[in-house]
Amino acid sequence: MSFIPRVVVLSGAGISAESGIKTFRDNNGLWENHSVEEVATPEAFHRDPRLVHRFYNLRRQQLTNGSVEPNKAHLDLAKFEQEWPGEFLLVTQNVDNLHEAAGSENVIHMHGELLKVRDINTGKIQTWEEDIDPGKQPTLRPHIVWFGEIPLMLDEIYRQLELCEVFISVGTSGNVYPAAGFAQVARRAERHEVNVESSQISTHFDEHWVGPASEKLPELLDHLRHRFMT
Repeated sequence: MSFIPRVVVLSGAGISAESGIKTFRDNNGLWENHSVEEVATPEAFHRDPRLVHRFYNLRRQQLTNGSVEPNKAHLDLAKFEQEWPGEFLLVTQNVDNLHEAAGSENVIHMHGELLKVRDINTGKIQTWEEDIDPGKQPTLRPHIVWFGEIPLMLDEIYRQLELCEVFISVGTSGNVYPAAGFAQVARRAERHEVNVESSQISTHFDEHWVGPASEKLPELLDHLRHRFMT
């Protein structure tokens, strides 16, 4: 074993969709006749915290009632992290806990986490698995990056993207920034895209693995093992 590249993986909604995570959007893009933006902005929370909490309580319940589990893509990614002899970072746009449930450890949730809350007065973050009642917990908000807010740990993410030699994007649409620009930041890296179809940023990648994440990501990870660990 000689050169072992630094690996950064970006995961998006596509990897969780295979586990049955609901999108909470109807075909017309609405949730209970509300646009998602109406329940996912600081202004919406200020205007109607009860509505916003109900939306996130339902999403949180998916993770705590046992209805969703990590799929093969989550599990193989965690196994790869444990085996990989070099630097590894997983950056996820997803707010679920499926990567951690699969065993991933070095994870940055750039859009926050459903199973955490933040106090709007003190900024204190804590793990939270129950519903939030704004009448009983008036200072708590979901630890989620809403529309109009800045994603978490961007400085560290950009630093790692500039350093990595292999960048993998899995299950991302390529239309949400700043994550859609990560492939260009990782321009010195070998760049792989795993997706069920071409995305808006497919031209920024060197190799394309077209198909479900649970099938194609394990193939790509085995490809990297064979090249660098044998």
